[in-house]
Amino acid sequence: MTPGLWELVLKGVWVTVQLLVCSALLATAVAFAAGVARTHRLWIVRFLAGLYTEVFRGTSALVMIFWVFFVLPPAFGWQLVPLWAGTLALGLTYGAYGAEIVRGGLLAVDPAQQEGGIALSFTPWQRLRLILLPQAVPEMIPPFCNLLIELLKGTALVSIMGMGDLAFSGNLVRLALQESAEIYTYVLLIYFVIAFLLTRMMRGLEKKLKAGVGKGPVTKTARPEPAGIEAGAR
Repeated sequence: MTPGLWELVLKGVWVTVQLLVCSALLATAVAFAAGVARTHRLWIVRFLAGLYTEVFRGTSALVMIFWVFFVLPPAFGWQLVPLWAGTLALGLTYGAYGAEIVRGGLLAVDPAQQEGGIALSFTPWQRLRLILLPQAVPEMIPPFCNLLIELLKGTALVSIMGMGDLAFSGNLVRLALQESAEIYTYVLLIYFVIAFLLTRMMRGLEKKLKAGVGKGPVTKTARPEPAGIEAGAR
């Protein structure tokens, strides 16, 4: 590969990273908003959050990108640039999956913890902020890590809009060199490296958050010898 083609690939990597960060931020905000809403005491709030979750979990991310980029502009008279169209479609789609992670994490907290907050006259917001989230968030990190990796792979879908991400750039290089095996091997390796770095980052975040609530990493302890065996050895 020539330096010019490598530059094209690196630009695609940068676009992919930008899209990943923007989509992840939107998905995280939506996931926590919808996830918390699904545990709300008012049924209408739970219903609306559940409706959003079911709709976006039940539709294709690819079709959602088509809808945001090709269908909405004629209907409303404005056009989103590909980066923001991809961010909106992917963020809302993967945020629906994240909402279930948040809901499950909140419901997994011991009910006695919330009862203690009620006994201390905490408001619902105080119970959520001071009791539920500090205990639930560390347990959400592993599934959120998996979702982040899925989002990374989902960013390749934006190439259908002509957006110059890694997958689109790799295809241009393939057309220029007529070498499919070599080019797509490089692309796979780049995706793997980004995913590996994200995994290590999320594991570090998980350890830090668990240390903040007094949960250290699980360590193996030696099992005590039975009394009979110990006496026989003497």
